[in-house]
Amino acid sequence: MDISDFKSNEEIAWCPGCGNFGILTAVKKTLSQLARHPKDILFVSGIGQASKLPHYVNCNCFNGLHGRTLPVASAAKIANRNLTVLVTTGDGDCYGEGGNHLIHNIRRNTDITVIVHDNQVYGLTKGQSSPTSDPGYVTKIQEEGVILEPLHPLEMAIALGAGFVARGYSLETEHLSWLIGEGIRHKGFSLIDVLQPCVSFNKKNTYEWYSKRVYKVNDNGSYDPENKMAAYEKSHEWGDRIPIGIIYRAEKETYEEKRGLSQGIPLVDEQIEDVDIKGILSEFV
Repeated sequence: MDISDFKSNEEIAWCPGCGNFGILTAVKKTLSQLARHPKDILFVSGIGQASKLPHYVNCNCFNGLHGRTLPVASAAKIANRNLTVLVTTGDGDCYGEGGNHLIHNIRRNTDITVIVHDNQVYGLTKGQSSPTSDPGYVTKIQEEGVILEPLHPLEMAIALGAGFVARGYSLETEHLSWLIGEGIRHKGFSLIDVLQPCVSFNKKNTYEWYSKRVYKVNDNGSYDPENKMAAYEKSHEWGDRIPIGIIYRAEKETYEEKRGLSQGIPLVDEQIEDVDIKGILSEFV
């Protein structure tokens, strides 16, 4: 496949300079290298600027409710193990409204890849703070600054037992494309948190701010992403230095394997007997 095979004709509605463009570029580059036809790929999204990404990629798409991406994505993978299932979501959509689903889908370890566009604000609804906003960050709603400790998604995912935990940066598209590919190839639940500048509303966490701080966690080859305690410590690093790359990786039995769904006919191909739906519904009327 080629990148052009995944090009959509939809007009892009993001602000010029939005960090989402870098994520879109990385996603399409990754998909073109998977040797999979667009019909074999499913994107699931919720609500928000990040959730518009599937509209701009030529493949299957399901737009769900705010925070409800993961149940749909997991169900699709369980029903059809031959699909490559990706979730594209924002920090508010996934860590706020969808936080409970995130916790329990990490526990299940379904073989899906979750890409979180983390701009530390609610971009669709004009810039109020999100679960990952830094303390003291001022918005039109939080006029005296954010007073709460931010949610730390990488720490949380590692503590809950996620098998693949990574962070990317939307300006580093080649590196991000590699991360997404590694997440897809990982057997089980993969979380990739992507630092994504919001040029319209977040005037703190800008391209300049990130570019001075991010570094590739394994540039010198000494970091071991299979060391859970080292990964937990690395995931907490934020401020003057921010690591990007694969923070933690471990092989675990997937939900599909535990349920025996990795053998035999995929559920989507099972023959279903004719059912009298009207008769069943009439019992409840």
